[in-house]
Amino acid sequence: MRTAGWRSFAIYGCAIALCQPLAACGSAEQPPASTNDKAAAKKAPAIPANAPLVIAFGDSLYAGYQLGPKEGLAPQLQAALGEDGVVARVQNAGVSGDTTAAGRQRLAYVLGNAKAKPALVILGLGGNDMLRGIGPDQTRANLDAMLAELKKREIPVLLTGMMAAPNLGSDYANKFNPIYPELASKYEVSFYPFILDNVVTDKALMLGDNLHPNAKGVKVVAEGLAPLVEQALPEAS
Repeated sequence: MRTAGWRSFAIYGCAIALCQPLAACGSAEQPPASTNDKAAAKKAPAIPANAPLVIAFGDSLYAGYQLGPKEGLAPQLQAALGEDGVVARVQNAGVSGDTTAAGRQRLAYVLGNAKAKPALVILGLGGNDMLRGIGPDQTRANLDAMLAELKKREIPVLLTGMMAAPNLGSDYANKFNPIYPELASKYEVSFYPFILDNVVTDKALMLGDNLHPNAKGVKVVAEGLAPLVEQALPEAS
């Protein structure tokens, strides 16, 4: 984890303990999307057809759970890149409730149906594995397979990590937490250690479930990811 630290992550652990019976981060039964963010309503500048494609491939933390169409990770990351003068198209390939197994099954379909070969895939799955108590060995194997597939296709990756909640115990954490840094090292991909870094400890940045970021929280995530995305994109972008 980055600056959030283990002490602050305990807050997330308590929330997960309360919400584990749901068995998934973002079920299919979602309340209506929020449309309160006036800034999100601004018309985004047109993106050229040949702009580099970035696919954000993850679960509800990527999908924009309970958020408006312009408030999720993909649109906010695209906006953050634009503010830095970097033109890129960020595609939302997040599915609420997805486990690593589900992501592994749909990865080839998403890549095969992309309008262009991605310049980068941002990969972030595993939170639902943790909520469901799926064995870390399965989580590792599925993420490993996805990274291997992306490497075979010569697609750069930015891997975003997750941490096991403290209430799951040290045995689980000792197996789950090393998955992300070890796979990032194995495949030599860019790595953002904790997707909710600097967000989960601030209630003003989280939805009422204390599991998902609100629009302002997603903005913090997007701003944290933007420099790593920019480093991975072609200079011409």
